[in-house]
Amino acid sequence: MAAATDTSLDLLLARLRQGDETAVEEIFRIYEPYLRLVAQRHLSTAMRANVDSLDIIQSVWLQLLQDFRKGGWCFADAGHLKAYLTKVTRNRLIDRFRQHRAALEREEHLPDSDEERLPPATHPRPSQAAQAQELWLQIHALCSPGQMEIVQLRQQGLRVDEIAARTGLHPSSVRRILYDLARRLGTYLKASQ
Repeated sequence: MAAATDTSLDLLLARLRQGDETAVEEIFRIYEPYLRLVAQRHLSTAMRANVDSLDIIQSVWLQLLQDFRKGGWCFADAGHLKAYLTKVTRNRLIDRFRQHRAALEREEHLPDSDEERLPPATHPRPSQAAQAQELWLQIHALCSPGQMEIVQLRQQGLRVDEIAARTGLHPSSVRRILYDLARRLGTYLKASQ
């Protein structure tokens, strides 16, 4: 299997030497996962916050394309190309480390905080806001216009007797409408999971 792969890579290299631009894309698809592993293996945790392995791979590929267009490189076989790409990837990582070294040395890590001592959040997290919006849309789809008024009053924090006074309904009717809506919403949510 490896021999077949090496043969196909050698054919791609021959096409590349002849100026076939589509060979570049095919070679990139073959080597990109390997080069990402090389880059990720050599990136420290601190560096990962500042450098994306995909940026490294793209700069390696840009260098390879420039060298090929200039006619500066001619690889004998797939193994030679892989060794070249690995070396260039490591060199790019060293360059990026040098660029970010001063910033990394100045970084101070915050001590682990005790979440119980933190003040409560004043706003919902974006995911909570999105979930609330989705739930509100589902409730709206299940309501008639009259029921929607009751739900909106309830959302504003009014008690059942206050909703009844505003709508002219009996408090037990308001409770029944809210209960029925909650039951239908529960059934809808179970069915959608």
